[in-house]
Amino acid sequence: MKQRLSILSDAYISFNEDDGWAIASHIALTTLMSMFPFLIFLTALAGFFGSKELADQAAVILLEAWPEQVARPISSEIHNVLTQSRGGLVTAGAVLALYFSSSGVEAIRVGLNRAYGVREKRAWWLLRLESVAYVLVGAMALLALAFLVVLGPLIWSGIVQSFPALSPLAGAVTLARYAFTTLLLAVALLIAHKWLPAEDHRVRQVMPGVVLTVLLSILFAFAFAAYLTEFARNYVTTYAGIASVMIALVFLYALASIFVFGGELNAAIARARRRSESSPLY
Repeated sequence: MKQRLSILSDAYISFNEDDGWAIASHIALTTLMSMFPFLIFLTALAGFFGSKELADQAAVILLEAWPEQVARPISSEIHNVLTQSRGGLVTAGAVLALYFSSSGVEAIRVGLNRAYGVREKRAWWLLRLESVAYVLVGAMALLALAFLVVLGPLIWSGIVQSFPALSPLAGAVTLARYAFTTLLLAVALLIAHKWLPAEDHRVRQVMPGVVLTVLLSILFAFAFAAYLTEFARNYVTTYAGIASVMIALVFLYALASIFVFGGELNAAIARARRRSESSPLY
């Protein structure tokens, strides 16, 4: 227990020394700014495949893990974006949207490099191309998931018609959806910690930070939702018309802080392991 507390203390001290709060602010703001360009590109991509409704469903999935008080105002603005008519996939607007949405990936890379104490030596244009590739893969995966979500209720309805005794399990199916969303979050975090920084890491080296980030993010989402239920009016009083944006920004800022601290925890564990290996046995 003493060693674990020492590792947590080391991680927190490093988090402060590495400007973790400022990095988290950068990630939160960049993520919020990148969200709409990403959804514009997602709409163009969905239209290319002949079903723009998938983009709307993908946006729902994107916000499914958010507290309702945070997701509701943002989702209405997202719906306005998605209902605008767009050109084809290979238009200047879609290409620019793809480029600007990759800025969120770059912000996450900066946070991880700072947390792991590594300096980036790769060319900036190569990193940007890699970030664009991540956005492309993420958009395709999100559309595929949206397609499965659209088919899910139809498949379940067919199963219930064939086996009526399974109808009480509808709640379990909803719970399974949340579990699947959590699993996707864990996979995304694992990919980010392993391949985004300038230094590659093994899966077992990044798992503690990933697990901590998932658990603390879920706990914070529930706590923030409970807080907003009682005190959301404070944001409206303070920020007036931009209250919904500020609520989303505070939410993303907290999640980004947890994410960066997860990287610092992995680095602190690695330092403790090196000290243990180099210390004499007598």
